[in-house]
Amino acid sequence: MEKIDFEKYEYIIKEERKKEFEEYEKLLLDYNSRYNLTTITEKKDIFYKHFLDSVVGESFFLEEKSVAEIGSGAGFPSIPLKIIRPDLSFSLFESVGKKCEFLRVVVEKLGFSNMYIYNLRAEDATRKEEFREKFDFTTARAVARMNSLSEYALPFIKVGGKFIAYKSGEKEEIYEADSAYKALGGKREEILSYSLPENYGDRTLAVIKKVSLTPNKYPRGQGKERKSPL
Repeated sequence: MEKIDFEKYEYIIKEERKKEFEEYEKLLLDYNSRYNLTTITEKKDIFYKHFLDSVVGESFFLEEKSVAEIGSGAGFPSIPLKIIRPDLSFSLFESVGKKCEFLRVVVEKLGFSNMYIYNLRAEDATRKEEFREKFDFTTARAVARMNSLSEYALPFIKVGGKFIAYKSGEKEEIYEADSAYKALGGKREEILSYSLPENYGDRTLAVIKKVSLTPNKYPRGQGKERKSPL
């Protein structure tokens, strides 16, 4: 992947899709006091840390593909991605009911199609035939370390699909999880490091390709993914 064109994405957020991003920001701030959605509440911080950081990975997602998002929270990166990539179909998995309520409001207010909200834990969802290995991509942002996160993410993906993980600037955990990817039918394909403008921090996108079926014993459930990571 080429170097990220931040100016292009800033223009899309501030000009081309200004109305949608402003409406999303308004809803985020309005519901935040009741639903505890984010600690980031200054408009400039929201722009860089949430909106811009969410959209910079969009070129990894092929056109008109299906994406499962794990631990959606307030909808990052899925909602900013959907705003600029309406061709993508999203299924958002979030275990907290109030956050699901917020996400449904956003979907309704912004008039999204092909965006589905599920009040389910990832480890429970991938035990259901309708979700297991049915998606072209999975994504997650600030959910867990890669060795745990991969056990939640990879069972959603078809063979040939990819897991796009939004991580901090620390890359060590991505390499540490190589054995986990292998056990789950995945393989580390690419790591893209970047620095957000105006000193908003170093970030990393990790791309894990699904190369074989995930063994049925994964995810293990009962919190084992976090307590005893692969």
